[in-house]
Amino acid sequence: MSTLVTPLTELVGIEHPIVQTGMGWVAGPRLVAATAEAGALGILASATMTYPELEAAIAKTKTLTDRPFGVNIRADASDAPQRIELLIEQGVRVASFALAPKEALIARLKAAGVVVIPSIGAAKHAKKVAAWGADAVIVQGGEGGGHTGPVATTLLLPSVLDAVDIPVVAAGGFYDGRGLAAALAYGAAGVAMGTRFLLTQESTVPDSVKQEYLQRGLQDTIVSKKVDGMPHRVLRTDLVDKLEDSSSTRGLVAAVGNAAKFKNMTGMKWSTLVRDGIAMRKAKELTWSQVVMAANTPMLLRAGLVEGNTAAGVLASGQVVGMLDDLPTCADLITRIVDDAADRIHAIATLTR
Repeated sequence: MSTLVTPLTELVGIEHPIVQTGMGWVAGPRLVAATAEAGALGILASATMTYPELEAAIAKTKTLTDRPFGVNIRADASDAPQRIELLIEQGVRVASFALAPKEALIARLKAAGVVVIPSIGAAKHAKKVAAWGADAVIVQGGEGGGHTGPVATTLLLPSVLDAVDIPVVAAGGFYDGRGLAAALAYGAAGVAMGTRFLLTQESTVPDSVKQEYLQRGLQDTIVSKKVDGMPHRVLRTDLVDKLEDSSSTRGLVAAVGNAAKFKNMTGMKWSTLVRDGIAMRKAKELTWSQVVMAANTPMLLRAGLVEGNTAAGVLASGQVVGMLDDLPTCADLITRIVDDAADRIHAIATLTR
């Protein structure tokens, strides 16, 4: 197998410049450990886990692999400091954030030797976290699944590379060796993939749901604000179409109901949900209606990705779904991506005279 050494591989201590993103309800110990064992960086998704569940997930992952892995944390969660202390205590190599963590949290992690890699959606955000001490950033273009922005990776990536001098990992639209080679040519230190790893054998998403993804084309995703009030790329389904046609009032009523379900499932107190909502509103500059709508996300994603109920759930997906037609193991996937990327890099080198 080929080897590609980049600032990301050297920073984290992994073999290959590939990151499996922290997808809620998807990135659990089995997928993360399989990714790590294959030489890439797997990231546990903790936003949908209670603290005890995260504690158990880290312990389980450590029984499956002794290689570096990461944990994704909601920077605006009320118990984020406690989760960070858990990462430090357990020797987790990477702390990943969907929102920019406060400067003090970055300092605490770095002092303990944890690599800090926030995900960002604009060059100005990259500059901010770099100034605060972040070790690297993941930048996701509009092609990516879940919460996403309007700028394509091909423009967002170079804008971020021009803005900072820390390693930049490209996300949004990557699934093969061509994409990895292209990202490295831009100057990125690696690629991060979500949908591609969701569609692997080690992913715990029900097989029936994986088949639903594999049947989709490039036009079968939509960026909707009706899921949780923010731009969210998902597969087009009957439920999503109904949400798109629904009134704002109906969406708010559904969100309140889903918030109650999420509270009961996790054992969280209403006071904790309210504190998290206040923090989310401040961090993302949301209206209160958007905060309430955000309660839809955990339960709608769980229904689809865990329970396999595509009629009642939402399936986050990048546009790249239209290019995928198989369910490889993580090891096979990473091997073929890296080998293909290396071949393409060598072929390009022969063009120079």
